[in-house]
This record gives sequence, C-alpha cells and structure tokens, in this order.
Amino acid sequence: MSFSRVAIIGLGLLGGSLGLALREKLPGVETFGYDRDPATRARAAERGLVAQVVDSAAEAVLGCDLVILCVPVGAMQEAAREIAASLPAGAIVSDVGSSKRSVQQALAEALPDHVAIPAHPVAGTEQSGPDAGFPSLFDGRWCILTPPANAPQDAVERLAELWRDLGARVEIMDAEHHDLVLAVTSHIPHLIAYTIVGTASDMEDVTRSEVIKYSAGGFRDFTRIAASDPVMWRDVFLNNRDAVLEMLGRFTEDLTALQRAIRAGDGDTLHELFSRTRDIRRSIIDEGQDDAAPDFGRDH
Repeated sequence: MSFSRVAIIGLGLLGGSLGLALREKLPGVETFGYDRDPATRARAAERGLVAQVVDSAAEAVLGCDLVILCVPVGAMQEAAREIAASLPAGAIVSDVGSSKRSVQQALAEALPDHVAIPAHPVAGTEQSGPDAGFPSLFDGRWCILTPPANAPQDAVERLAELWRDLGARVEIMDAEHHDLVLAVTSHIPHLIAYTIVGTASDMEDVTRSEVIKYSAGGFRDFTRIAASDPVMWRDVFLNNRDAVLEMLGRFTEDLTALQRAIRAGDGDTLHELFSRTRDIRRSIIDEGQDDAAPDFGRDH
C-alpha cells in the first residue's frame, strides 16, 4: 500500500466513492472523513463511506499521510487553509477537482510547506451527495495527475499507484493542458446541456409539460448532464474561465458554419461532419469509456 491513513474532505459523490473504493480494494488503509454539512456527515457514517467520520477537517487529517480534498474547486483554498495547522509534515495533499490550474495555485498558496499534487479522476454521474457514491466509479476510468514542477517524483508515483489500485488508469499532464482538454471533453458539453435545457424551458409557445412528455433521446440525455451539481459546475466555469472561453469561441465558429450549411441546403457538408463525429463516438467505445449497447446500455 502506498498510504496507510487517508483523510477525505467532502463526502459527496466523489468523496463517498473514494471512501468505498478504498474500503473494498485497499482494506488495510484507515480512512477518515469530514463534510461541512452535518446531515452529510451523519449519512456518510450510516453508509460507512469512511471508517471514521469526524467533526472537523483539522481532526480528519491528524496522523494521515494522504489528504484528498473532494470539495468544489472554488472552495479548495479555504478547505486547504482549514487543515494547514493540523497537517502532518510528510503528508501529501491532493484533490479530485475538474479544473487544475486554479487548484494548483490555491494549494500552493494555502500549503506552501507541503507537497500538493492535484488530480482529476475523469469519472462521475449526474447524482450528488452522500448517497450517490459507489466503489466501482473509478474502474477503467482515467485519473489525470497534474503535479507542479517541484513535486517529488516518489510522491507522484505513490499517488499514481493509489489510483491504479482503485481501478483507474493514470495519466500525467500539465495543468494548463489538462484545463484545455477538459474544457472540450467535459466543460463545454455541460455548458451546452445547461443552455439547451434552459432554452426549452423558456419557450413561450411550448409548455413545460410538453417538453417533459415528448423528450426524445437527445433532449433526455441533455437533461441528464444538466442535472449535475450546480455548485460544482458554477465553480468549474469560474475557475477554468480562460480555457472554457477559448473553446467556446471555437465552438461558436463551428456552430455558425453549421448554421450556414443548413441555410444553404449544403447536405454534403452536413454529411461529412456527421460521419466524422460518428467515428469519434465509436473511438470512445473502443477506448472502453462507454457502453456500445443500444440506448447507452439502459436497462429496459
């Protein structure tokens, strides 16, 4: 085992899944957890998300050799400051946030004397809270580590080993590059989903009941993404602003070109685009990042 005592700060979907995965796959690791919400702490204790739920972040990290912050990226610096005085000298601090440059900066400022290695397990669902976690969440998924230049190589490898033990595949990446890649693969899709669902709800000539009743597959799947935790996604967009705006600009240009093709009746352009994007979808399935079964593997 690369670590013996792990503290998890934040016991929602990712924190809870992390605790359950540690219990199932690394039962020798002691786990401690804290969440700011008393009701979440109580439910986490009932579910056994960690071995011991405590009443403060400072208490959770005592004696731990790894601390993982599972809080919204906008709360990362505050969470790090809460544990700073109680953090053991040799402990490694990491996180599970969806933007990395802002997290790297926040942890460096709050914990200048500690090793901080930001991480992003690219896994999740639209559910949130202490009941949402499950131990297989990270199986076969990528976990991207974005260590700062001064991070000790042995610490990076220890953290990578932990994620591999939990079933993830590990990639090392520069924080800025991570934010650009995730802006395309995750952040912009969520922004589009929130927008299209909001557009449908604002249409005066279509009632809310009709939108819900006649939801075809596309709109139905947009609503799944748009059901994600609003606090988490608010913070992602604010903290990955530059990369999101850059990718949003490119998307807007592509959308304008598509609009032009539809207006001109340019079927060749539409067919070429749709064929190319279908190939990308097939590549995602080949990578094992989704189910090839009809209707996304839904149980009928």
